[in-house]
Amino acid sequence: MSKLGFWINNARTIALPQSVLPALLAISMSALHVDFSWWMSIIALFGIICAHLGMNLADDYFDYQIGSAEKRAALDGEGFRARMHKYPYLTSGQATITELRNAIVVFLSIAVVCGAVILYFRGWQIALITVIAGILGLSYSGGPLKLGYRGYGELVIGLMFGVLLMIGVQYAACGVFDLRIVVLSIAIALLVTNIVYTHSVLDIIADEKADKMTFARLLGTSKRKLAASALFALLPFVFVFVGVATSLFHWAYLVISLLLPMALFLWQSVRKFVYDEPENMTLKFWMGPMGDWEAYKKHGLDWFLFRWLMARNLVTFFCLFILIVNIVLNFI
Repeated sequence: MSKLGFWINNARTIALPQSVLPALLAISMSALHVDFSWWMSIIALFGIICAHLGMNLADDYFDYQIGSAEKRAALDGEGFRARMHKYPYLTSGQATITELRNAIVVFLSIAVVCGAVILYFRGWQIALITVIAGILGLSYSGGPLKLGYRGYGELVIGLMFGVLLMIGVQYAACGVFDLRIVVLSIAIALLVTNIVYTHSVLDIIADEKADKMTFARLLGTSKRKLAASALFALLPFVFVFVGVATSLFHWAYLVISLLLPMALFLWQSVRKFVYDEPENMTLKFWMGPMGDWEAYKKHGLDWFLFRWLMARNLVTFFCLFILIVNIVLNFI
């Protein structure tokens, strides 16, 4: 059990809401379908959690092969502030690369078993979604594609944790594909992409020094970077508004309008960073949980985490608001 806890902790459980909340949202949108199954939903959710943890460890494994942590350490020595320590359990000697590989196999094998159960009861369609997601996940850092190093990693994460995840969970839960889930999954995909894209904008200098091509670097100019930032942060609201206007979504989905000022503020904050303008980083209650803020300021990381955490909280609130609406509507 101690070994299990060790690997779960090092698999970055802090990122689990990024997959769990969209999955729960998909389940809530499936609950009124005739063939809805709670136990199939739970199996799908458990499989996604194991797959997410396994893929996070796989990302560490592939990064270890190219010495990502060592490159970051060198940059930090040149004056660049490191935002994330890669695989510290390997560099400290707490675990070996073989143990990491075994942990990846265990997590992903459990996910495969969950997928096989769903495949048996729901049909081959779920296998297609799982295979595509698996290939994309392993290709994020792994060869030969290494999409995360070619400028497409942000888009891959959005596709995996938005569209593929939500469509797959709905199919597992009730055995059908629904236009509502497709439209909403695109909105969630954009917001999830916004988390990692905001990271790449803030970390662009260090990524360039580390020879990592991100989507922000791929876009090049400041105007293009900010246009993409606006697209990822604001377009999801358009999808929901259009869905309500066309009666695809219940009017109660308009509750996400409360988050629009937060999305606009985030974009403005990213714009100030891009143009090196001063930013008043005073925390407000509507920004959501911001961790140990005093510690962040002490270590000089407030400028980074102020924007990154807000991007994370935006998708969290977006999912929670619609999830609560769906739960209420399901009981009316």
